[in-house]
Amino acid sequence: MYLKIEPTPVQEIKWPGMDNTLYIKRDDLIPFSFGGNKVRIANQFLQAMEARGCDCLIAYGQSKSNLCRICANLSASMGIPCYVISALDENAAYQESFNSRMVRQFGAEIRICKKTQVAETVAALFEELRGKGKNPFYVYGDIYGKGNEALSCGAYRKAYAEIHEYMEKNGPFDALFHASATGTTQAGLIAGTVDCGDALPVIGISVARNKAAGEKAINDNLAAMDLAVNPDIIHFEDDYTAGGYGLYNEEIDQVIRTMLRENGIPLDPTYTGKAFTGMLSYLKGHDIHGKKILFLHTGGAPLFFDWLQK
Repeated sequence: MYLKIEPTPVQEIKWPGMDNTLYIKRDDLIPFSFGGNKVRIANQFLQAMEARGCDCLIAYGQSKSNLCRICANLSASMGIPCYVISALDENAAYQESFNSRMVRQFGAEIRICKKTQVAETVAALFEELRGKGKNPFYVYGDIYGKGNEALSCGAYRKAYAEIHEYMEKNGPFDALFHASATGTTQAGLIAGTVDCGDALPVIGISVARNKAAGEKAINDNLAAMDLAVNPDIIHFEDDYTAGGYGLYNEEIDQVIRTMLRENGIPLDPTYTGKAFTGMLSYLKGHDIHGKKILFLHTGGAPLFFDWLQK
């Protein structure tokens, strides 16, 4: 049985010295496997997998991947075999995390490869599983990671309606910020604003990619949904990556501590803590005051616990 995801709460938070009014949409509170945006996305994948007559799932991501954890958990709950391809940077060693430990706990099989070997690893796994009479579903489509963009983006194209309905009842926000990685969530949110006729700026704070790569990914995702938008509404900010994926600095560390102390909300250094820190810097750098700002909490609680162990 697939998940029925109810609208997640929006709460006002306090922040020292802030003269904007800050709100957080708590997708981290989706009540499955520590929540987060990947619950919505993985739920889409599992439904598509069944519709296509597939009987096992292949996920892809690094050891910290929230998507891999949730795909493995959803698969386990439905009795579906799950395989996770985990790619390493050149000369990098595999690093266990709370997410990767849970992937194993859920019974998923992890295949480790270099980033340069992802396509051939997916192809080999396809061949292996088909040789066993299985019909695998790869979350990103074909062996090159193409084909399911509209499917994954559709999760937040639908979810944006929750924000629209909130604004209809409580007044508009002036901007929506969130952590942007592959551009899937951001493209979905942008599509949602178009569907609802809203002029709400969706500002993605990059957790790793540079501006050119991030904007290309968003545009590719929009194209996969057959949606053309004015380039001016794509806001992908790469000034706050702290050196790359999974890296963070003392400023991000302090923001995580402040959020937990002031509001009791966990952020993580890979996604939400980095994005919230970037949002604060963006507001200051663009001299934005007296506005009503929404931050989408895309989850990552296990990464918060990784951070606590440092």
